[in-house]
Amino acid sequence: MLMKVRKEYDSLLKRFGPQNWWPAGTKYEVVVGAILTQNTSWKNVERALSSLRIKKALNEKRMLEIPLKELEQLVHPSGYYRQKAERLKLATRKWTELKNSAEDTMELRRKWLSVKGIGPETADTILLYAMDRPVFVVDAYTRKFCKAVLGVELKNYEDYRLYFQKRLPVDLKLYREYHALIVEWGKAVRNQAGP
Repeated sequence: MLMKVRKEYDSLLKRFGPQNWWPAGTKYEVVVGAILTQNTSWKNVERALSSLRIKKALNEKRMLEIPLKELEQLVHPSGYYRQKAERLKLATRKWTELKNSAEDTMELRRKWLSVKGIGPETADTILLYAMDRPVFVVDAYTRKFCKAVLGVELKNYEDYRLYFQKRLPVDLKLYREYHALIVEWGKAVRNQAGP
């Protein structure tokens, strides 16, 4: 099974090419994107990010200063705008506290998970793409990929995360690329199936 996980990565890389994720200008923008992408498409996230960019709100200082109601309007395109505006404020405070931390990765993960509205997928996305920590991100596409391609169905998020981390070398670039390639695979499968 170890070889199969790596073999499928090579197959995805050949099929889709390097993805070089996360699509963000700054590490802080990754944090914002990770919050905004909860329960919505990236297209909607891009619209919200564009609104934040126009208001120069894609930096920690401005994000903390901007009134909550104004922030709600700016992130409205991403859906759940009241929750996401509040979560952005909380995540920004946590980011300013942790962004230069040398703490152990799992301790940082625990701290991110303590923030209201941040679950394992969001925490791991922030760790992997914003904090350069090798943590494998699991999303809905990962679970589908495991079932359809690897023939594996596990119980929960942690089981899936550990499944990959135990079968791959600890490698930041590999984890980023594999996650991005699985997302591309998921989109391709979805598009083949039709609406």
